[in-house]
Amino acid sequence: MVENTETDGKRLAELLSSEVTGHENAPYGALAVTNADPDVEPTTDGAHAYDVERDGERLASVYVQPDRARVELYDGLEAGERQAEDGGLRARPVGGQPPRLLVFVNTGAEVKRALDVLGAATAAQ
Repeated sequence: MVENTETDGKRLAELLSSEVTGHENAPYGALAVTNADPDVEPTTDGAHAYDVERDGERLASVYVQPDRARVELYDGLEAGERQAEDGGLRARPVGGQPPRLLVFVNTGAEVKRALDVLGAATAAQ
């Protein structure tokens, strides 16, 4: 199997969006991409590309940086963190209100693992 080495943050976010909308089976069928900015341009701090909602409630937001995408998970944090660790993704919890989990997507090969994080967070509810 050849791994995709795509490292453009905007393209990575696009790939993840396609994965989210391309699955109808549980737990992914409850997910939707909303508030998308098709003209988003990557920034060093991360520009908001879109939100991922679960049954109408925000589950995560996706940001684009020049060389990666960042998923900010707002619910199902423990399950998401376990799945990120199992998938070899870099992730770190952030306190505050609301607490969240940052998951970094650095290559195209990591997109499906990021989808698994969203699925684990969804299934945990």
